[in-house]
Amino acid sequence: MTGAGHMLPPKSRLSSHTASSVYYGDQNLVDDLLGKASFVDVFMKQTFGHVPAPGERRVIEAVLVCLMEHGLTPSAIAARMVYSSSPENLQAGVAAGLLAVASRFVGTMEPCAELLCEIVSAPDGAERARAIAADYRSRRVPVPGFGHHLHRPDDPRSVSLLDVARNEGVYGAYCTALKCLSGEIDAAAGRHITINATGAIAAILGDLSIPPGMMRGFAVLGRTAGLISHIAEEQNEPTDRFIWNLVDKSISEQRE
Repeated sequence: MTGAGHMLPPKSRLSSHTASSVYYGDQNLVDDLLGKASFVDVFMKQTFGHVPAPGERRVIEAVLVCLMEHGLTPSAIAARMVYSSSPENLQAGVAAGLLAVASRFVGTMEPCAELLCEIVSAPDGAERARAIAADYRSRRVPVPGFGHHLHRPDDPRSVSLLDVARNEGVYGAYCTALKCLSGEIDAAAGRHITINATGAIAAILGDLSIPPGMMRGFAVLGRTAGLISHIAEEQNEPTDRFIWNLVDKSISEQRE
């Protein structure tokens, strides 16, 4: 809006077309991309304006693979149950599952990255990390990116992801900040607290210069593939009736 009653026409650099060509940005879809560019390369160019270097691409692919599958967690259960109600609309199940990619499951890299940003930008990063750990400890709430109900003392996914980042030359200020914050959290708790997968992903994507507000997009992208897999499995080995009956039975027992 440039003034009362004046609106700018919509613009997009993402795609355009002529009678004979389709363009992604400044690249011809047919001549430059199809059969020549990877999905990750095109996604990164479209979204962030650059094609990743080979090592960066391997790290991004590792992140997406890690985010793809989490078992029968809330997002997968939601996808399966909604799909069972509308089997003619596979996308409805996927959409339902993606709504669960948020600040408690799958999408926790965003708030973790915001904390890492504070540490990286602080004059004394160690002091800021100590303050963050003390604040969360005093409020007795988990620090985003830390803790796991199953993987202890360490989350094998985060260990592997950070190793990949280190091997590919992506391990930088954000990964260093994560290590610093982890030490302060352990000190505040008096025991070791797991760095979970999304904590590692927050640090890695930060070192790839991905803004925190866009990091959850990687969770959405990777998880979409996983939810499609769950629906494919649901088509052949349904779980919806079992889940429904289990809840119904539990409620009925409470009434007795």
